[in-house]
Amino acid sequence: MKLFEAISQVEINEATMILIGIMLLLGAMAKWRMFVKADQPGLAAVVPGWDLIVTLRMVGRPDWHIVLFFVPIVNIYFFFKLLIEISQSFGKYTLVDYIFAVVFNVFYLLNLGLAFNEYYYGPVYGKSVEEIRARKAIATA
Repeated sequence: MKLFEAISQVEINEATMILIGIMLLLGAMAKWRMFVKADQPGLAAVVPGWDLIVTLRMVGRPDWHIVLFFVPIVNIYFFFKLLIEISQSFGKYTLVDYIFAVVFNVFYLLNLGLAFNEYYYGPVYGKSVEEIRARKAIATA
């Protein structure tokens, strides 16, 4: 119980607030560009809830899967699964890509959104890896 009391009494200084603001801004820019590449409305990146629905549609999941984010424990697994599916939608299939997508989330999404050599290849939910790779091969040929 003392741990929670100590955490609640921590003061956040101005530099930390600026850093948090910059990270939020970078995250919004990354999602905006990523949505535009996927032919989704960019404005959805700054509207809470709508951005999650657009992300689910981008990877091909049904809208009702948003409910899984409200189920404890399942939401953690589902969040990581969604990050991996986003990377697969952009043609990334290696374990290193999956680790980068999970650990360096904001920067990885920023790279997907801003890099000119990154393309959105379509939804991946319910498709085999071979089918997704074949789609990428056709798109790049």
